[in-house]
Amino acid sequence: MTHHAAEVKHVHVLGAGRMGQGIALAFAFAGLRVTLIDFKEREARARDAFASAALGEIGRQLQTQVDFGRIDAQQAADALARVEVLDRTGCEAVLGDCEVVFEAVPELMAAKEAAFAWLCARVSSTATIASTTSTFLVTDLQKVVTHPQRLINAHWLNPAHLIPLVEISRSSITDDSVIARLKDLLRRVGKVPVECAPSAGYIVPRIQALVMNEAARMVEEGVASAHDIDMAVRTGFGLRFSILGLLEFIDWGGCDILYYASHYLAKEIGPRFEPAAIVTRHMDEGRDGIRDGRGFYDYADVEVPAYVKRRLGEFGHLLEHLGLAPRYNSAIEA
Repeated sequence: MTHHAAEVKHVHVLGAGRMGQGIALAFAFAGLRVTLIDFKEREARARDAFASAALGEIGRQLQTQVDFGRIDAQQAADALARVEVLDRTGCEAVLGDCEVVFEAVPELMAAKEAAFAWLCARVSSTATIASTTSTFLVTDLQKVVTHPQRLINAHWLNPAHLIPLVEISRSSITDDSVIARLKDLLRRVGKVPVECAPSAGYIVPRIQALVMNEAARMVEEGVASAHDIDMAVRTGFGLRFSILGLLEFIDWGGCDILYYASHYLAKEIGPRFEPAAIVTRHMDEGRDGIRDGRGFYDYADVEVPAYVKRRLGEFGHLLEHLGLAPRYNSAIEA
């Protein structure tokens, strides 16, 4: 298969739209060379204009990092110089040595099939192919590539150069070494890979679709204004879950709280709030979370007071960073 990811110094990205540009920037920022391939057929003048525009946008994102004081102007110039934008003809000569390519063409199966057919005819059988699709399952895409064991889905969240998470989805035929190498490569550039089964919506899109629709329903029903709902998310909901994961939070507060709240909301609002079967099962099995020593996580070997204190410390640091931490004597000093 491919070389070990620690040796990968050059990454290819097929598709030079917003996602492709963001992925290219992530790797270039971390010090790797990137070939960004404009897969769309264009006239020569349009090709040149598109390449200039793509590099211009990447340059603007780097300038923003300069403005924030994260890098200096020379570092921005160095990172930009690591990105080369080529059209499909111009890149053929360099694809033979390609080790890892991220596919980021439009979310249409016909576009995916055309891209994979073109790519598989030009890269070696050992090159890892990672699709950034948020729509198609890895099991669908493996049907349209040669050597399907080397294809995986690697779903980045926008803005790709800033959000750490990359959701990796594999199938039963995906080569374990391909997964290991891709995770290693992603970690090298500061990303946090997580793995999920071939299931619609992956992890984050599936959760956020439910949450965003519920927020929209509350506006529709006149429960609260868009402003107040978003303020509640920014200063309550989002803050908590940036420190404690959703399932960790269930264990933290106790599964019983979610169980009874879900039944209440289902009765008052609708059946979509019924508790998940696993929540009911945990109640029946006495897996209430931290207080029972087990829930979604096992706390048998966890020093719970130290764990709780660490999480509260992380939460306090976040509040201070955002300027939201409670201030001692604030009510009498105003």
